[in-house]
Amino acid sequence: MQVLVLGGCGGQGRAAMYDLSRNEKVSRVTCADLQPDLLDAFEFIPKDKIQTVYLDATNPNALAAVMEDSFDVVLDFLPPQCVRPVAEAAIKNGLPLINTNYPYDILDLDGPAREKNIAIIPECGLDPGIDLVLCKYARDYFDTVHKLNSYCGGIPEKAACDNPLNYKISWNIEAVLNSQKRDATLIAASEKIHIPAEAQHDNTFIHQIEFPGLGPLEAIPNGDAVHYAELLDITKSLQETGRYTLRWPGWCDFWRPLKELGFLSHVPIKGMPHEVSPFEIVATILAPQLQYKDEEKDLAVMVNVIEGLKNGDRQRMTCSLLIERDLSTGLMAMNIGVAYPACIIAEMIVNGEITPKGVLSPAVDVPCQRFLERLQTKGIVVQERIDALN
Repeated sequence: MQVLVLGGCGGQGRAAMYDLSRNEKVSRVTCADLQPDLLDAFEFIPKDKIQTVYLDATNPNALAAVMEDSFDVVLDFLPPQCVRPVAEAAIKNGLPLINTNYPYDILDLDGPAREKNIAIIPECGLDPGIDLVLCKYARDYFDTVHKLNSYCGGIPEKAACDNPLNYKISWNIEAVLNSQKRDATLIAASEKIHIPAEAQHDNTFIHQIEFPGLGPLEAIPNGDAVHYAELLDITKSLQETGRYTLRWPGWCDFWRPLKELGFLSHVPIKGMPHEVSPFEIVATILAPQLQYKDEEKDLAVMVNVIEGLKNGDRQRMTCSLLIERDLSTGLMAMNIGVAYPACIIAEMIVNGEITPKGVLSPAVDVPCQRFLERLQTKGIVVQERIDALN
């Protein structure tokens, strides 16, 4: 298997490079990055199968050119703004493509991908990604689904909670801040409910859950749960569904007043000597204070809770996982949780285990049991529990 990794020197990319370089079925990995020499600094990654190439992903011609080699599949870990040009280049070259971003910018490329007889699968990370496969897994188990709630988050271990936010950055400060301004759509009491971004940290659906071994975590509505219910074809029987971000308690109390006061606005501040927004100031202040020390771990935590009927009995299925930072490599739990699923799904495409073509979804097109078994071989273990309900 010959794999092209776009953005292979970033956090997620280097986790993928590490995983692919140790896969005996992979014969060649090409790391395409704006700073490909950075890969030399990651001594934990075996280099015998790896080659590097410079790539300016803002240049569509360069994207298309780097894909002209004889690759079996492309893994995209570039920023979200590159999703569409990468997909267009993959279609042009007839290469199957995996990415970890949301699919909204490329849904209209389903037809062209089918014409080229290739699969493009976005949302192949942690959330979205593993959570969507677990939703499909639960749907396939139940005869009828009544409730489906999905929780996921990246948090510091307790020992690393040494700031007022009880949070540190395992991905990107701008992405973290932008995620505090996201709409949510859910179903409660069989009714569809929209929560606008300005009410994300001040609504009646914020609650706490108990995570095994960690204790209470705060759950904040985040994302369009109804969209995935429609993909899973369970909306007719569904009484409740939501997608929630997990944080240590106190998250909403911190962000609610700051948002109300405009601290996350992108509008430039009047009267400043240079054009600068409150968002940029907050990002600049917080980023250096929210970094992990070498000996500190981040945690990626996920819980899916599904209720429904199985053979006439009411049951609840709870699927949970916890990933810890690998201190031997320095790879963050979030990087591992995003990159490893993408690598698994890429191999499934090459092996012919995923056969549909076009723009696909892990909530529909990924073989659940085989995917979960391969996650386990990589150290990501999903704990499953089924309880009878009265």
